Amino acid sequence: MRKSLLLLALLSLSARAEFSIPGFELIHTVPVQTQLATPDLRSPTPVWCQLFDGAKHSIDIAQFYASGKPGEPLDQVMAHLKAAGKRGVKIRFLMDKHGLRASEQSTLDALKAIPNLEFRLIDYGKVGGGIIHAKYFVIDGKEGYLGSQNFDWRSLKHIHEAGLLISDAKVAGQMQAIFDIDWQAQKLLAEGKPVPVQNQHKVLADESQGNYLVASPNAFNPPGVGDSESELPKLLAKAKKEVLIQVMEYAPLSYAPGIRPYYAVIDDAIRATAQRGVKVKLMVADWNTQEPELSYLKSLAVLPNVEVKVVTLPQAKEGFIPYARVIHTKTMDIDDQIAWLGTSNWEGGYLDNSRNLEMVMQDAKMAKRLGELHRQLWDSPYAKAIDLDKAYPRPHPGTEH
Repeated sequence: MRKSLLLLALLSLSARAEFSIPGFELIHTVPVQTQLATPDLRSPTPVWCQLFDGAKHSIDIAQFYASGKPGEPLDQVMAHLKAAGKRGVKIRFLMDKHGLRASEQSTLDALKAIPNLEFRLIDYGKVGGGIIHAKYFVIDGKEGYLGSQNFDWRSLKHIHEAGLLISDAKVAGQMQAIFDIDWQAQKLLAEGKPVPVQNQHKVLADESQGNYLVASPNAFNPPGVGDSESELPKLLAKAKKEVLIQVMEYAPLSYAPGIRPYYAVIDDAIRATAQRGVKVKLMVADWNTQEPELSYLKSLAVLPNVEVKVVTLPQAKEGFIPYARVIHTKTMDIDDQIAWLGTSNWEGGYLDNSRNLEMVMQDAKMAKRLGELHRQLWDSPYAKAIDLDKAYPRPHPGTEH
C-alpha cells in the first residue's frame, strides 16, 4: 500500500515537473514506446491546453499544416482552443498554402468551425520565396510557444520534438509582430497588392539581451529581430570545445524542386568550427539518408573532430504510421554555454527564404539541459554512427517498405 502511495506521489510530482530559466520553459515530446525519458520536462499537449485556457483576448497561431486523428492528443488541444473561442477570445490561424497536402481536411474543417476563429491560407512563396515553416503561438501578445512540433497529433506522441513555453514579454511581443506582418501579408496578397519589405540589409541580433529571438527571412522581420541565417554561423564561430547539433535534415543544398542550388552557409560554418579543433557531434534522422544528402553527411563524417550519427526510432506497436517515428527536434548546444532551439531544418530554403523562428539563449543551465537531451539520444540504441561504406535504403516516410 505504501509503495502504491509513493508511486502515485512520484507520478504526481512528475506530472508537475518542469525545466525552466527565467522566461523560458523547455518542452519535450518523448516518442512513446522508446527507452527515452525526460521526467523533468513537460510534454506539449498540457502546455498548449494551458496556454489556450489562459488566453483573455487573443490567440494567434502560425503553422505549416494541421493534422489530427480521432482519439489522439490533438483532440484535447482542439477542445481547449474551441473553449477559448466560445468564451470570446479572438483566434487567428495562419497556415501556408503548401501545407494543404499534409493536412487532414477534417482537422481544417474543425478549426474553421471554432467560434471567433479566422482561418487564412497564405502562399508564402510570393512573400519570401519559401514557406511558413515556423510553428508558434502567441497568447494576448504576452506569452507564446515555439518549437519543432507541428499542429499534428503525431508531433505530440510519436516524434522526438523540442519547444519552448515563453513568458518573456519582449520575445512574445516580437513573435506577435512577426505574426502581424505575415497576417497582413496574406491580406495584401489576396488584394493583389505588393508586400512591403521590412529590411533591406541584414539585421544583426542584439546579444546584450542574453536570450533573444532571431527569425527568417530577414527581409520580413520586424524591428529588433535579428537574422537567423547570419546568427547561426556567428554563434558557431564562438565555439571553443564542443558543439552538439540535432536536426531532422541537414544538407548544403536547397530543398527547392528540380535543380537544387548549393547552399554552403551552415556547412561552411561547421567545417570551419571543426578545423579550429572544436568537436562537432551531429545527429540527423534516418529520413536524411537519401542522395545526395547522404554523400554530404559522409563528407562531414570523414573530417577530424566531426562525428555524425543517424537516428532510427522503432516502429510503433500498432504498426506503421506515415510521417512519424522520427527525430524532428532542431537544437544546438555550444560549450554548454549557448543554446539554440528553433523551427528550421538545416538546409537551404529554411533560414534564407522561409518563415522560421529560433531562440538563442546565452544561459548555461538551458545549454546544459539541451546538451543532456542530445546525449541521451546520442548514447541510445537508436543512434548509429554513419557508415561510410553503406548504401542506405532510400527513405519512404509516407509509405511502409
